[in-house]
This record gives sequence, structure tokens and C-alpha cells, in this order.
Amino acid sequence: MNDPRPPKTARPNTPAPEDLTTWDRDHHLHPWAAVDHWRETEYERIEQAEGIHVWNAEGRRLIDGPGGMWCVQIGYGNREIAEAIAEQAVRMPYASPWSGTNAPAAELAHRIAEMAPGDLNTVHFTTGGSTAVDTALRTAQFLNNQLGRPEKKIILAREKGYHGSTYLAASVTGKERFRTRFDRDARVHFLPDVNPYRRPEGMSVEDWCDAKVADLENAIAEIGPERIGAFIAEPILCSGGVIVPPEGYHRRTLEICRRHDILYISDEVVTGFGRLGHWFASEEVFGIKPDIITCAKGLTSGYQPLGACILSDEIMDRLAAAGDSSVFYNGYTYSGHPVACAAALKNIEIMERDRILEHVREVSPHFHARLAELADHPIVGDVRGMGLLGCVEARLGAGTLEEDSRFGEELDAVCEEMGLILRPIFNMAVFSPPLIISKAQIDEMFDILARGLDRVAA
Repeated sequence: MNDPRPPKTARPNTPAPEDLTTWDRDHHLHPWAAVDHWRETEYERIEQAEGIHVWNAEGRRLIDGPGGMWCVQIGYGNREIAEAIAEQAVRMPYASPWSGTNAPAAELAHRIAEMAPGDLNTVHFTTGGSTAVDTALRTAQFLNNQLGRPEKKIILAREKGYHGSTYLAASVTGKERFRTRFDRDARVHFLPDVNPYRRPEGMSVEDWCDAKVADLENAIAEIGPERIGAFIAEPILCSGGVIVPPEGYHRRTLEICRRHDILYISDEVVTGFGRLGHWFASEEVFGIKPDIITCAKGLTSGYQPLGACILSDEIMDRLAAAGDSSVFYNGYTYSGHPVACAAALKNIEIMERDRILEHVREVSPHFHARLAELADHPIVGDVRGMGLLGCVEARLGAGTLEEDSRFGEELDAVCEEMGLILRPIFNMAVFSPPLIISKAQIDEMFDILARGLDRVAA
């Protein structure tokens, strides 16, 4: 599909395309690159973007099915947010978070506290989702040290969960189906997969929920609640394949954590800021008020890197009441970065004015109706999702890593030929398009996906 690109201003002295390809291949180590042959890989270069579309170096227009990396809520090419970023960069591009504060950071902290559920009123700004998760886990450690409980440090996490690439965030990530050579913190215990699609044949979803709740109770009984500091859980396990736990799971696991004085951390790096039609999903969608929420991605719609760790008043009160004047030794050079915070404030303003949360709730039923149609395809084993999150999982035989990876890569390749980018994850394709997507564009996306499944099946 060769559509005219939106107007653009060329960068001066732009290098030749062949030079960019060579420099990227020879010097740019991409995330999750295969280090034994990374210099042999040529990544597709995206040159421009607008709305829900991106244009590659050959000028082909593509629907951005993953929405960047789950993050481009208001779409590409929004001049209002670009102008807000530029204006703040000219006024004051940086302010040290140690020696002072700045107006965008103070205002944004107030706005987030207003949006967050319950008594989550304290905001610590980070550089992204991984550092927000690290901050949450360090806070749990700090709290128990303050309370004289240095042994209460084990973290409960879930298989298929993804929480980031920094040391602690990667340690609680249970997504990988392969062995990583990176070290991890050993004080992590993983609970079994909560995906209802994986339940034994003949088991009801209600019984599956009981079993998954029992996994948590059994782990606490085995390890001892006096040794467990926190439980971290995504409301929806997004990178694990858009896994929606059974109804009631979140509420029941939170109640168990409360009984045993285990902090409940809700990782809303993906689900926060509109992906499910609400600012945060924890309370509005799943009926829980966690102790800590982490967020990033949609906070700025990807226009600037920014994350936040939101802490409850109860945590802050317990820290203060411990009778120790210990300092909260956690922070980053770019905490509360004024340009990033200005981008987030304008992003929130646009989402409110344009009623984007309401739009997500309006188009989501159509999105899931089209997704459900794919369930009858002979190669499809499961379709699932919520809000503007979706996953198609293939029905495969042996299910080896090699076979599963090949399916995802092939489906992504054939769909891209027809104008749609997916995110392949082994035998799955996941998508989280920009929240501004229309019903007609949803139809176009699923029409391409259906044709792609036909081609891969053949």
C-alpha cells in the first residue's frame, strides 16, 4: 500500500539510506538481539508516522498494530503535544530533582494522585516502566528494613509476567520460555501460569480460578508469610500473550496479601492511561485498590520517556512511623524531567478533551467482536483480550520454541506485506493499536489479520 506520506520537514544533512542501514547494523545493539549474529540483522527502518500509521523507508504505509510498544495512545504526529514539548524545552529543558522542583512535575504528580485509586497519593517519577517497577520493589525492601523485618524480602511473581529489563524488574519477570544468561535476584518465587486457556480439559473457569488462588495460598504457607514482602502482578499479562486472569482472581489474591501483610503491587505500565478505557484498570476494571501502582508507556503516549511509582498513604505513614529518619535513597537524574512531565500533562489534557477513554469503551465491543470471529479459524487455538488489547494464539502440535517462533514471525511477515504490523510472540500475535483507532480501521486491521492467517495456514 503506497500512500502519500503526511507533510514533513526534512532534517538537514540527512545521511544516505544505505549509510543508515550500515551504521544501524554495525553499531546499534537492539533490545533482545541475538548476540551471535546481531550484525547480520537489518531492522526495518520507520521514517515517519501519523495517526495509527507508520511509513517505512520504502514509503509503504502500515497500520501500527502494537501501538509502538503498547504506548502510542493519542496516535502519531500530534502537533499539540510536540509544541508543548518544544515550548518546555526552550523555557527550561532540565531541573535537578535533588536540589529543587519544577512546575510540570508538581502539577503532574497532583494529577496522577487524583486519578489513582484509593489512597495512592504519593508519586515518585522514574525514567520508564522498568525503573518504576524497580522503585516499587525497592520500596517494599525499604519498608521492611524500616520495620525491623530484614527477612521479609521474598517477592511473589507470576509465570508469563513481564516487568522490565532492569535488575529487579527482570528478576520478577516470568515470561521467557528460554534460559537467559543474565543474573537475577534469587529471592523471587513464581506462581504457575494463570491463563484460563491452559486449564485442564473439562475444568470450569471458576474451578481454575480457585486453583490459581490456591497457588498463592500454598506458596505463602510453604515459604512463610514472615519471609514474603510483596506480590507483583499485571492486571493483564500483556507481553506474556494478553492473558486475562479469571474473574475474581485479582480481588481474592489481594485479600490474601492483606491478611499476611504482603504488599500488593499492580504493574499498570501497559494497562494504565486508557488501554482498557480508564486511567487505571486496578479499581475501575478489576475492583482492587493495590498498595503500589507502576505506570509508564501511555503516560506520555510514547512522546517522551517517563514512568511513575505511585505509593499509598498507608505505606508512607508506616515509613514515617518507624521512628527512623532514613532517607529514601532512590531516584534518577531524569526523575520529574520537566519536558517529559510537560508531555504527560498535554497528553492527559488531549485525552480528556477528546474523550479518548470514552472512545475506547465505545469501540472495544466492535474490536472484540471482530477478534472473536477469528476463533473459528482452523489454525487458531484461542483469542482473548480486553479493551484495546488482543491476542491470537495458534493451535500448534509439538509447540517447540522453534516452531512457535516461526509461526509468529511468518504471520507478522505476511500481514506486513498487506499493510499491518503485529507483535509476534512465539505462537501468538498480539496487538494494542493507538487508542484513537476507528471502527473502520479496526475492520481493516482484522481483515488483514484474517487473510494473513489463511496464508500461514496454507
